[in-house]
Formats: sequence, structure tokens, C-alpha cells
Amino acid sequence: MLYKQREKLEKVSTYQQAKTIEQIKQEYKQEKVLKLAGNENTKGVSPLVKEAIKSAENELFLYPDAKCQLLREALSNLYNVQENQLIFGNGSFELITLIGQTFIEEGDVSLIPSPSFGWYKNVTLTSGGTPLFIPLAHHKVALLDIKEAITPRTKVIWLCNPNNPTGTHFSHEELENFLNNIRKDIVVVLDEAYYEYAAGGDYPNSVDIIQKYSNVIILRTFSKVYGLASLRIGYGIGNQEMISMLDKVRIPVNINKLAQVAAYASLQDEEFKRNCLENNAEGLAFYEQQCREEGWEYIPSKTNFITMNVHYDAKKVVEELLKRGISIRPGVDFGMDDWIRITIGREAENQFVVRSIKEIIRKFKHNRSVEDASI
Repeated sequence: MLYKQREKLEKVSTYQQAKTIEQIKQEYKQEKVLKLAGNENTKGVSPLVKEAIKSAENELFLYPDAKCQLLREALSNLYNVQENQLIFGNGSFELITLIGQTFIEEGDVSLIPSPSFGWYKNVTLTSGGTPLFIPLAHHKVALLDIKEAITPRTKVIWLCNPNNPTGTHFSHEELENFLNNIRKDIVVVLDEAYYEYAAGGDYPNSVDIIQKYSNVIILRTFSKVYGLASLRIGYGIGNQEMISMLDKVRIPVNINKLAQVAAYASLQDEEFKRNCLENNAEGLAFYEQQCREEGWEYIPSKTNFITMNVHYDAKKVVEELLKRGISIRPGVDFGMDDWIRITIGREAENQFVVRSIKEIIRKFKHNRSVEDASI
């Protein structure tokens, strides 16, 4: 082979996405699949989104608005920020990639809580940087440990809040204390993909944060509570100078027409959003109650998923669930071998999942008892 990839790519692993519904149907001979592995909104999308997409079908031959002006104005008004403080991306993946391309150079170090969102590592490596992983403390992002890990080479700090895959969050006070005690030339990324589920209480008012700290950028998405995961649209909020830097490496016309009109329409339907949040809160409460009754350890979550320890090999549990047409995420993907992560679904879906897990655990316990008796 005459061509060769860049040397730094040798350390990069291909991102592993959860199996698609069609893959599961074919592999496990299932007619119907309940996908709860990707933290999508199982309530679907707002009716206003469907209408907006339908109305835009006659304009598909036109290039989309490169500035996302209508959506830009809506978010500017919603968060009381200037329009040039916003940047749009093909989901959070692209925005994270833009940050790496803009700020991380050969020899720079980025600090990453572990476990957390896996793309931070890939972006750091492809940009020529070195990722340094800081273990969570009691399943929470350990801001004090991250602060202690800072060196002169530290360039970017990735903070997923609430954190994926644990669902935990740090408070406004904790964040301010952290920012007050680190260098101002370090780029701090607040990845708030699950912001809508966590907002309120002691959760950081991060829009206020960016007005005070020019080295902070917020990332949010329409993939979760708004249900637009397949259309791939997210946005960043930061100071004007930082956003202009990111715009230099952003692919022109990176947000398609349907994504733009769908995102704008989703912001107009507060009732749909409220129903989704209520369904999520009820679902979390149900899972937590079931975990307490069954003696399964769980991590209290501020997201649309729950992570629990079923005290058996998570890969085997997930495999058994796939045979029943249920797709969830094994914790082994995050270094949590006996843990599983489940997206909150509708009431009947949640009941089906818990009932199935109970049956699988009973089966495992029976098999273990038989094995012990034969020894």
C-alpha cells in the first residue's frame, strides 16, 4: 500500500455507534425493536416539526442558509445573547471537532473526565494533542482533581454536565469556584447535551458564566429533548472572539434546510417539551423505585437515561435483552463492566424493560445455583 495515514491517527479508534434498529432486526430475527441505547427521545418530535418539514419540501433544491439566520435570531432572543455569540454544527460531534481543530496543537494536553463522552479523546488525538483522563469521584466529574491535573501544557478541559454515561452534574457554585482557580488561557468546554433535563435548582446558569469567563464555551443540541437526532443539529454559545475563531474551520453551509426549519419549529412548542420532561421524570422515578426494590445500585440521573449495576456481566445482560428486541448500552463500553445504561422510554416501554431484566437476572441466578450445586 503506497499511501499512509497520518502517524497521529494510529492511536485513534473508530467511534463505535450502537447497533441500528435494522441491524438488530436482522441479527436477532426481531420484527419490532425497542431502541434505548442512544438516549434519543422516544416521544418522537413535536407536530410543529412535522409541519415545518412538510412545508419545506418544495425548497430542497436550494442551498440552505449558511448563517441559520432564523434559528440564530430565535436562540439569541431565548438566551439574551448576541447573534454572533452563536455557532451551529452538525450535532455536538462537529462542534467538538471544531474546538479541537481550532485550539489543540501538537504537544497540547486536554483534560477529560473518565468515563465521559468518547469523542473528546478522538478529537484530541486527531488534533495532535494528548488526552489526560481524570477519574470521576463517586460517579461525578471531579473538578478539584481536574484543577490539580493542570500543567503548563493544558490547553482544553472537556466538562460534560450532566455527564454521560453517569447522569450526574456539578453545581453553579462548584463551576465558578473551579473557573476562578484555573488559568484564563485554558479553553473550558461545557458540553450540555442534556441541559433541558437538568436546568433549574443548583445546575449552572452557564449563559451567565460565559459573560464572565471568556474562555468558556457552551455546547447544546436538538438531539435529545427536541427529538431531532437524525437531523444532526447542535449549537455553541461563547464570546464573539471565540466563535469567530471556530467559524474559520467550520465547513460552509454545514446545517441542512430541514434541520434548520425543524429546530426552529421545535422551539415554538413548549407543550411538547413539557410533556417530554414530565414523561422523563416519571420514568426516572419508576426505574429508581425498581432498583431500590431489587437491590440494584443506580446513579441518580439528571438526564434522559439511568445507569444501574445489575451485579452480572453487562454484556450478557444486554445480549439477552437483544434477543427480546430491546437495545440498551452495556457499561463495559465505559469501563463499568456490571453496569447498564438505559434511555428512559414511555411508561409501557419502561415496564417492559424492567420486567425483562428481572426475568434475565432470575435466569442467571438459577444457572449460577445449578453450577454451584454441581461443584
